Amino acid sequence: MEKSRVMEEQNSEKIAEQAAELQKAYQQVTAELGRIIVGHHDVIEGVLITLFCGGHVLLEGVPGLGKTLLVKSLARVLDLRFSRIQFTPDLMPADIIGTNVVMQDEMNRRFFTFQRGPIFAQIILADEINRATPKTQSALLEAMQEQSVTVGGVTHKLETPFIVLATQNPIEMEGTYPLPEAQLDRFFLKLNVSFPTPEQIGEVIDRTTYGEEVELRSVLDAERITAMKNLVRAVPVASHVKDYAIRLVLATHPDSPFSFDLARKYVRYGSSPRGAQSIILAAKAKALFEGRFNVSFDDLRHVAIPSLRHRLILNFEGVAEGIDPATIIKEILEKLPEVVKK
Repeated sequence: MEKSRVMEEQNSEKIAEQAAELQKAYQQVTAELGRIIVGHHDVIEGVLITLFCGGHVLLEGVPGLGKTLLVKSLARVLDLRFSRIQFTPDLMPADIIGTNVVMQDEMNRRFFTFQRGPIFAQIILADEINRATPKTQSALLEAMQEQSVTVGGVTHKLETPFIVLATQNPIEMEGTYPLPEAQLDRFFLKLNVSFPTPEQIGEVIDRTTYGEEVELRSVLDAERITAMKNLVRAVPVASHVKDYAIRLVLATHPDSPFSFDLARKYVRYGSSPRGAQSIILAAKAKALFEGRFNVSFDDLRHVAIPSLRHRLILNFEGVAEGIDPATIIKEILEKLPEVVKK
């Protein structure tokens, strides 16, 4: 009994040290990014939550808000290989994942060899993803879900950690293709990049029109990121907290007994089970960022909107009236009780 208690205490101390290390790493990364990125604290937090949970991010915002700069800067700070894919209507799947090409050796013998595409990196910026055709967009599906690509019947594994950060412009619809629901569901979070305040615009001007470019330093690497991903999954979730997350997801379905007025009126299909997985994992990472090794109701509420907003499919009336899915989720968060009385 005494030996068991000692081992338990040692494990607790080890976990506490690992949690403190992750919190410190999060603070270091955000501080380093803050040297070049003005504002966007919620976006940076969301991207790092996704990174430590092993997911992918959809960034939505008008041009010029620093989305591309954020992704490139993140790759430098994390010391990960970066690749940018500019999505255009004529982009083909082979332009992303690569293709088999014919080569010839010294004996004039021909053979096929696989020419890797830009997807073979660790941080992928899929710029203006909704400008490519659905066929090309779907080329990312296997990479995002399985972290591998298959060409000519041969599967090629991608290097870990692997994260796709896709951007799209919400106001320019001409020449764009809506993302398929199956692909939207693969994104761990959808983050809206908001327009900066006058003070932030002034800071951007000062940083970009005076002095020299800031040189970012690396504060993390692939090995430490992988260890921290494992730690996130080890965070315990109490049964009543997990039950609240489940009811949050069920409340997005119009025919659910947990749904409310806006969901019943404007939603065609609610969130998939991936929404529940996203909420729980993101809440675990949020708790660790704040130095806690347990998930609270506030953690779930904090990540609910970015976890679910892209997983709600509105009906005709909701689309016609321009309903924002975030509004529906806010009503659920306001009205759904944390604990169901039995």
